[in-house]
Amino acid sequence: MRNPSDHFLRCINADFDKVKATLKGSMKMRFERSDDPLEHITTSDAIRRLFSYYQHSQHYLTARQKVDEMARVKGTVLDAGGSQASFGMQACTLTKRSFVNMSRDFGYYWLRLVIYIVVTVCIGSIYLNVGTKYNSILARGACASFIFGFVTFMSIGGFPSFVEDMKVFQRERLNGHYGVLAFVISNTLSAMPFLILITFLSGTLCYFMVRLHPGFMHYVFFVLCLYASVTVVESLMMAIASIIPNFLMGIIIGAGIQGIFMLVSGYFRLPHDIPKPFWRYPMSYISFHYWALQQGQYQNDLVGLVFDNQDEELPKIPGEYILENVFQIDVSRSKWLDLSVLFGMIVIYRLLFFAMIKVSEDVTPWVRGYIARRRVQHKRREAELAMIRTPSLRGYVVDAAPELPADHP
Repeated sequence: MRNPSDHFLRCINADFDKVKATLKGSMKMRFERSDDPLEHITTSDAIRRLFSYYQHSQHYLTARQKVDEMARVKGTVLDAGGSQASFGMQACTLTKRSFVNMSRDFGYYWLRLVIYIVVTVCIGSIYLNVGTKYNSILARGACASFIFGFVTFMSIGGFPSFVEDMKVFQRERLNGHYGVLAFVISNTLSAMPFLILITFLSGTLCYFMVRLHPGFMHYVFFVLCLYASVTVVESLMMAIASIIPNFLMGIIIGAGIQGIFMLVSGYFRLPHDIPKPFWRYPMSYISFHYWALQQGQYQNDLVGLVFDNQDEELPKIPGEYILENVFQIDVSRSKWLDLSVLFGMIVIYRLLFFAMIKVSEDVTPWVRGYIARRRVQHKRREAELAMIRTPSLRGYVVDAAPELPADHP
C-alpha cells in the first residue's frame, strides 16, 4: 500500500538501517511485530537482490541492446533534451491542466466572481434606474467610470496565482517540457471561459439594474467592452509577473500603472484639458481606460438618448451634444473601432508577456554571470590588498644602527 517510487527509494536508502538500529531496543519495537518485509532485510541485501533480478530481466537485455546500437554509431550527437510532443499537444495539455487548476483554486477566479457580483449589485442599487433626467447625465458618466475604472482594477487580485504559475512554468521550462508560446496560448485560452463568466454575470446585473441604453447591441457592446478591459488588466499583470516574482511588489507596480491610466482616461480630467505632450500624447492613448470609457461606453450609452434640461421650458438635450460639448468626445469615430483597439491591446500585452519571458531567459543568466564575475574580481582584489598590507617577515630588511657622535653619553 505504498507509492512504488517511495517503496524502492526506501529499499535502497541506507539511512533506514540506522533508524531501525536506533529503534531496535525501544519498547515500541520490542512489543510490536511488523509485517513489513523490509524490516527483516538490510539495505545491502535488498540492493543485491534487486540487482540480481534486474540482470536476469528483459529490461536489462533491452537496455544492453540499445546501448550496443548507440555504441556502433560514430560521430553522431544525440539529442538529450526537449519535449517529444508536438506544439498542438503541448498547448492542449497545458490548457487542460491550467483550466483544472483555475477551476479548483477558489482564490483564482471564483472569489473574484463573488466580489464582482457583490460590487456590481452595489453599483446597480446606487444607480438604480438612473433615467434620463438632467442629473442623470453626470450620474451615467460616474457609473461608467466606476465600472471601467475601479471594477477592472480588482483584476490585480489574481496576481499571486499568476506568480505561482510562473514558478511552475520556469521549473518545467528548464526541463525542456514545452515552449514559451505554448504556455502563453494555453494561459490565454484557459482563462477565457472564467473571464467571460465573470463579465457576463456582473455586467448583466449592472446593466439592467442601472437601466443603461436599451437595446440588445448596446448590451452586447457593454459586456464585450467590460470583458476586453478585464482581459487587458490580466495580460498586463501576467507581463509584470514574468519579471517580478514578488507578488507584493507586483501588485504595487500594477496598481500604480492602472492608477496612471485612470488619471488620463478623460473622466477625472477632460481630454482637451490633459496637458500636452506627454500626458495627452501618448499616455492617454496608451491607457485602455480611455478607449473603454471615454471613447467606448460613453458613446454606447449616450448616443440616441435625449435628456431633460435644467428647466422644463428649455429644449431637451441630445446625447450627441453632451458627448461633444460636455465629455469632449469625437462622435465621428465608431465605438466598434474603439472596442477593436481594446482587443488589439490584449494581443499587444500578450506579445509583451511572451517577449519578456524570452528576454528574461536570455538576459537573466548573463546578468547572474556578470554579477558572479564581479564578485570574484572583488574578492580577488581584496585578497591582493590583504597580502600587500600584511607582508611576510622574510621581505623586511633590517637597517644598521645609526652612528653616534663620540661625545654622546
